[in-house]
Amino acid sequence: MEISVFHEHIRKTVRQVVTVSFAGAAALGLGPAAAGAGIAAAGSLPAPVPVVADFQYMTASTTPPAESDCISVGRRCFTSAAMQASYNLPPLYAAGDTGAGMTIAIIDSFGNPNMASDLGNFNTQMGLPHMCGEPGVTCTAGMPTFQHFYWNGKTQVKAPPPGSHGTGQQARNLWALETSLDVEWAHTIAPGANIINITTNPAEILGVQGFPAMMNAEQFVVDHNEANVITQSFGAAEETFGGTQSLLNLRHAFISAAASGITVLASSGDFGTANPGKTPIKHPNTIPFPTVQWPASDPLVTGVGGTYLCTDPITGTSVDTTDPPANCQPAANPTSAREVGWIAGGGGFSHIFTKPSYQDTLPAGSTPIDTMRGVPDISYQASSRTGVLVYDTAPGDATGGLNCPSGNPCSAGWYVVGGTSSSCPQWAGLVAIADQIAGGGLGQINPTLYALAAGPNYGTYFYDVTTGNNQANPSIPGYPATTGWDPVTGLGTPNAAALVPALAGH
Repeated sequence: MEISVFHEHIRKTVRQVVTVSFAGAAALGLGPAAAGAGIAAAGSLPAPVPVVADFQYMTASTTPPAESDCISVGRRCFTSAAMQASYNLPPLYAAGDTGAGMTIAIIDSFGNPNMASDLGNFNTQMGLPHMCGEPGVTCTAGMPTFQHFYWNGKTQVKAPPPGSHGTGQQARNLWALETSLDVEWAHTIAPGANIINITTNPAEILGVQGFPAMMNAEQFVVDHNEANVITQSFGAAEETFGGTQSLLNLRHAFISAAASGITVLASSGDFGTANPGKTPIKHPNTIPFPTVQWPASDPLVTGVGGTYLCTDPITGTSVDTTDPPANCQPAANPTSAREVGWIAGGGGFSHIFTKPSYQDTLPAGSTPIDTMRGVPDISYQASSRTGVLVYDTAPGDATGGLNCPSGNPCSAGWYVVGGTSSSCPQWAGLVAIADQIAGGGLGQINPTLYALAAGPNYGTYFYDVTTGNNQANPSIPGYPATTGWDPVTGLGTPNAAALVPALAGH
């Protein structure tokens, strides 16, 4: 719902952009700029791209597709219960740890104007608790709330017209699917947490594309203690900012969050090591060397990478090497690993930020981190071939069927969706549960994550992903998943029942 008073308060109180000098940046883990970087003009920022990498439209029904329907298109689809079981969340729920009293802030562009009603149907079909804010729901004491705020205006969500020659940078229908994924799956993991979905309109003046509005929205969240956790399912390659200072000027919300006990997470990206550049705008060239995306590369942010999740999509309690995709089957997964590093999972080493101190000590056998920040920190299910079910009616026209033109989601109903956009909001749910256990916001969690991983109980807290790689483009070198930390899956994926209480300090 659009809250005009909130909207006006935002405009009057949002903090001005903080400029971080290089002299003061060293303590924050900043390194030298990439060669040739300079001060960027206002119009030299890239467009933030939703990192919902891949999706398959399944059905227009209000009820989700059967697993056999997913297998028929070469995928396995995870329900909420199967995903919760896969990462061992039921013991937390049994103890009453659901994220109750905590708030997750989800930042997206444009949003899904049907989000509240789509969430209502998702919760009904998945057997999840309903939220205050869904249509027809009677709010009761202690019920988690869902709120949608439009930060700087809203636009109609629709697919580009047939034959459109637009750049695709403002794909409102793709952002609507992204928003549905973020909200529905943050709620899946932390069913007791409140959710604030703040959506921005990136149609800015002077060619500035989206990032300033998103960071100002996050600054408001921090300044007014609106949330304990912020999740960001968007990013752009560090090199696309046109100059290091233009990127540093956007870090103000992260600096404030670190000082305010608010955790910030970001998807590591969905291009492997081969990120697109900024130009040409419509079909940008691939940057010809390994790169990482910001904000996941920021030392003040927890970068979340991706895996293929090879657990049973019905129960989540065992490894399934029979069903699709091929990545989970014996030829590609001879050790019957429960997870494999996702080929498109963003990861590598920053060209801007130096290695933060929390990455000085890694689990035995880890890929070494030399002088620059390693990305990601942790990971979670990401591939749409082992994807999550998402309900989204925002495209509205429901005419495209299984094959939507130009890869745009054009039909209303159920999708199976992937991307590190799936990883990040689910990790935000884990952090919200840890916050509940701790009795308040944990702030920066990276030092604790690395300390736990470097200790004697690494294998208790994390599922170590040791197979797979992220060389998505044969001409750009990628990295293999290894024992311990690696530039594909970070420290690994969470054994929630053990890791979350440890993260909370219990």
